[in-house]
Amino acid sequence: MRESKAMILGCAGLSLNEAERAFFKEENPFGFILFSRNIENAEQVLRLTKDLRTAIDNPQAPILIDQEGGRVQRLRPPIAANYPSASQLGEIYQKKADVGLHAVWLMSRLHAFDLLSLGINVNCLPVLDVPSPDGHEVIGTRAYSKRAEDVVKMGRVACEGLKAGGVLPVIKHMPGHGRAMADTHKELPIVTTPHLDLSASDFIPFKALSEELMAMSAHVVFSDIDTSNPATTSAIVIHDIIRSEIGFDGLLMSDDVSMNALSGDFAQRTSRIFSAGCDIVLHCGGDMDEMETVASNTPILSGASHTRAAAVLSSLAEPDDIDEQDIRQEFEALISEFGINAS
Repeated sequence: MRESKAMILGCAGLSLNEAERAFFKEENPFGFILFSRNIENAEQVLRLTKDLRTAIDNPQAPILIDQEGGRVQRLRPPIAANYPSASQLGEIYQKKADVGLHAVWLMSRLHAFDLLSLGINVNCLPVLDVPSPDGHEVIGTRAYSKRAEDVVKMGRVACEGLKAGGVLPVIKHMPGHGRAMADTHKELPIVTTPHLDLSASDFIPFKALSEELMAMSAHVVFSDIDTSNPATTSAIVIHDIIRSEIGFDGLLMSDDVSMNALSGDFAQRTSRIFSAGCDIVLHCGGDMDEMETVASNTPILSGASHTRAAAVLSSLAEPDDIDEQDIRQEFEALISEFGINAS
């Protein structure tokens, strides 16, 4: 099998056009990511995921999605249920911790049922960010708790539920997005919090779950660590914080290279992402011109990055044999008991 390029790409619509098919075959990305624009019904999504893998002749290729629950949920009824947000699960946890953790596990296991049936084998969950009171709402209800210790417990259980269902988690947004006072889709946030304070809170969930195989970086400047570069393009943050202090040795992908928090053209952004030490560049928009530029500045997976990518592929496993309807009924009864409305 040909070696993959160190990139995860999107596509424009509900099916592949011939230009996309030829491009993916030629460039051989490591994997793909789906968004709402790629989703119409279950049969169509399953056909698309099969076509994406066929295009690169890799039946194991990772196909990612952001299926968190709450407002970040690409699959909606009737393809998948509306699920509660992380903060709603956190409310259950605050009332009864063991029940809250079980609710987190159940929801992740249900995500895995939904995703794997469509050919999606990686979920960009859990969000391990610890929100601060003045942080931007872009994280907001996507966070489990304002307490790092609670985020650790719920995030770990979320990972376990996904993996029990044969879906790999991506922890995000490393090393922490909770203090950002701007939406990185639109602008670059600068966090001035001292390093020691970040270590005592924001970094804790990522350090606790550093054994996970995949993580997504934050387009956030931590000025006490690197005065000008966001984590995604900061060799200091990636080497000194993510790899050393946090101890993460898994596959580190950038957040979307298209986001306005990053400066420069797509060639510059892509080159900076790899120069800083990210293993994978993520391009989500499906724009062919942009993808061609990203691809031309993306290396073949090699060295430690290749080893990490191989570990991801070798960890894709068959799901357990738990009954879907049983746990779906249990989950629905549980959130109803606590007055949680997931619509």
